[in-house]
Amino acid sequence: MKFKHWVFDWGETVVVAFILALIIRAFFIQVFWIPSSSMEPTLDIKDRIVVNKAANYFVEPKRQQIIVFRQVAPEGTPKRDLIKRLMALPGETFEMKDGIVYINGEKIEETHPMNRDYMDFGPVVVPPDAYFVLGDNRGASADSRYWGFLPKENVIGPAALRIWPLNKFGGI
Repeated sequence: MKFKHWVFDWGETVVVAFILALIIRAFFIQVFWIPSSSMEPTLDIKDRIVVNKAANYFVEPKRQQIIVFRQVAPEGTPKRDLIKRLMALPGETFEMKDGIVYINGEKIEETHPMNRDYMDFGPVVVPPDAYFVLGDNRGASADSRYWGFLPKENVIGPAALRIWPLNKFGGI
């Protein structure tokens, strides 16, 4: 009888832990891996990051924040989760001149590490309920310059923490 009770207790614990893990992953935090070089040198291929999904319910993303989102893709195409840096907010005018970002005609100081390209782009006005995102590896990033604006509803949340590799563990 004791063995049966022990199995039931452990089974109940495992089921509750599994359900809690699903709830946490669905609404609060999720681990993602970096699939491409588009965010180098900030994030490398195969880095693991934690995304704060709950932040979407309480605060708007900020300029230069790294966010994870569902890919903007044609209907019927499988959508992947991607990561980029948010550069322009709804209603703002985005422009790149010689690789320098301008928002509403003013130069933006980018203090994060990046591989700059010297491309010109825009000007474009970001529509309501959308963002303009760029990769940190500008020459090798398929971003808003190529596929357009990122709808707000596609945002999963901001990147909060790098957990792998361990020698780079810390906030993003």
